[in-house]
Amino acid sequence: MSTATTSVAGGRPARVRRSASRHNLTKGSALGLGVALIWFSLLVLIPLCAVVATAGEDGFGVFKDALTNRQTLNALKLTVFSSLGVTAVNIVMGTIIAWVLVRDRFPGKSLIDLVIDIPFAMPTIVAGLVLLSLYGAQSPLGLEWNNTRKAVFLALAFVTVPFVVRTVQPVLEEMDTDVEDAAASLGASRATTFRRIILPTLAPAIFAGATLSFARAISEYGSLVLLSGNLPNRTEVASVRVYSAIEGGNQQSAAAVATILLLVALVAIVVFDLIQRRLARRG
Repeated sequence: MSTATTSVAGGRPARVRRSASRHNLTKGSALGLGVALIWFSLLVLIPLCAVVATAGEDGFGVFKDALTNRQTLNALKLTVFSSLGVTAVNIVMGTIIAWVLVRDRFPGKSLIDLVIDIPFAMPTIVAGLVLLSLYGAQSPLGLEWNNTRKAVFLALAFVTVPFVVRTVQPVLEEMDTDVEDAAASLGASRATTFRRIILPTLAPAIFAGATLSFARAISEYGSLVLLSGNLPNRTEVASVRVYSAIEGGNQQSAAAVATILLLVALVAIVVFDLIQRRLARRG
């Protein structure tokens, strides 16, 4: 591999031309890429394409029917708005929890750090049973939220709480506090230091966790079955509508609702990515 260097003229540094072979894949890399793409296609791309194709077999009429059906439209609204609300809460609370776990020292810290991952490991139907025992009829806390929209929000918050925590925590652990100390020594307030130094560093991790949180929330099913009651036009979410359509033998309608949720998730990914890029640039 050869490298050609031009002469320096006018005080400007020479431009270095690198060989194009630097970008070529080796045989091992090409094999690994091929295996990865095949595996990803079998697990993700082909099933997604199959769902979209099933929904679009008869054109856009099935999507129009889904969006004009009052019960389906209310389920979609409840799912999307509840997921957005839960994601907003997770952005704030998840960042605070990660900050406390990294920057503070207190008794029981290791236990809390372990408990954070329980929603990851616990089957969602078990999570629904736990929430029902605490917030259902004859609640020991006096909060009988079952069969209400509060139950939907609560269940989504429970299953999504670890996402922002676990994406922000490693970034905080790797951050050098010397920059914060230098800013403080120059007279910057804590709010200014957080806005100009800490937040731009954390923004990619925060919004990566927010994206995962939102995507998980709009697709949640198990933890809602027992707690929300699945009441039409009140507490029924989109995933339940998909299941009901499949049980009724209407796979096209189920595929249409699933495709709409997929589009919502894609839009959310793009929006969250644009927000975190803008925050990083402003920092």
